[in-house]
Amino acid sequence: MSNLNTPRKFRIKAPCSTANIGPGFDVLGISLSLYLTLDVEILDGSQPNTKDFEMTYSGEGANDVPLIPEKNLITKTALYVLHANSIKSLPKPLKIHVHNPIPLGRGLGSSGAAVVAGVALGDALGQLNMGKDRMLDYCLMIERHPDNVAAALMGGFVASYLRELDAADLEITSIPVSETFDNVTNGTGPSPPQPPRGIGHFVRLGWAKEIKAIAIVPKFEVATAKARAVLPNNYERKDIVFNLQRLAVLTTALGRSPPDADLIYNAMQDKIHQPYRKTLIPGLPDVLTSITPQKYDGLLGICLSGAGPTILALATHNFDTIAEEAMAVFKKVGGFDCFYEVLDVVEDGTTCTYL
Repeated sequence: MSNLNTPRKFRIKAPCSTANIGPGFDVLGISLSLYLTLDVEILDGSQPNTKDFEMTYSGEGANDVPLIPEKNLITKTALYVLHANSIKSLPKPLKIHVHNPIPLGRGLGSSGAAVVAGVALGDALGQLNMGKDRMLDYCLMIERHPDNVAAALMGGFVASYLRELDAADLEITSIPVSETFDNVTNGTGPSPPQPPRGIGHFVRLGWAKEIKAIAIVPKFEVATAKARAVLPNNYERKDIVFNLQRLAVLTTALGRSPPDADLIYNAMQDKIHQPYRKTLIPGLPDVLTSITPQKYDGLLGICLSGAGPTILALATHNFDTIAEEAMAVFKKVGGFDCFYEVLDVVEDGTTCTYL
């Protein structure tokens, strides 16, 4: 390993993602073309008046996101990766600019993108040269649900699961690096153990090139923890079978060209999470039932994006009309405004490019 303080510049891009896609609760994720970007520079330390660490931030959350290494989710994640590899502190002088266009708390994988970007940052700063499979293990020590992080890291349309861990691995994963993991420091503290290998597994699924994603984003947030809290602990067998049938069909149907709108629309129905989250998102049932392929040419399917409140519509054309109609329903029934983005599926996932 060369000197970690050697001056260099690189850029990390981590895409947003949408999860569940109707019936695929905690299974399916899609990487989309809205990127969290990190411009990183390790400076020449011989220059006078150079700060050891400087972090700037623009875009969504710019007024609220902490900018010190031990508090920011991206740099905390990078520190965890470095600590697990016996590197106690960030290289210095270090300058990071973050630009984030991903709406926070809206079901578009903003925290997943931050965790993936943080793991990629730790890998690059520590010159660890990890492959993406190993990087996924680190991501899953922090973001325990693989659907968003697997999609953001790997790219494309992804199905994933967590393997059941044995007793030794469970002891390792009990270290306090959950959503906050405030024990991570810059320069001090014990090194945590490295993650077990193969925590999460994934497969890339086919995606028809004609299909784009429309994200209809209400102007309010829904905390993921709150959206999970409304879900029941037990389900009726018929509801589980309903989702399993549609999940099996959907994973193939979205890869077929030309796409079959009737098949996809019906395969994107869900009885596991969306019915229980309608209390958190006024107008959700109205949007999901009124925006159909019969009414709007080009529409393939519509569902809640992740935990919401964003609505995901898949379509081949007529994107603006579909989005505007969905926004009109939200405005009429829920009384709130929205905006929308038409996004492509990202095939290469998270990247790190040296400049």
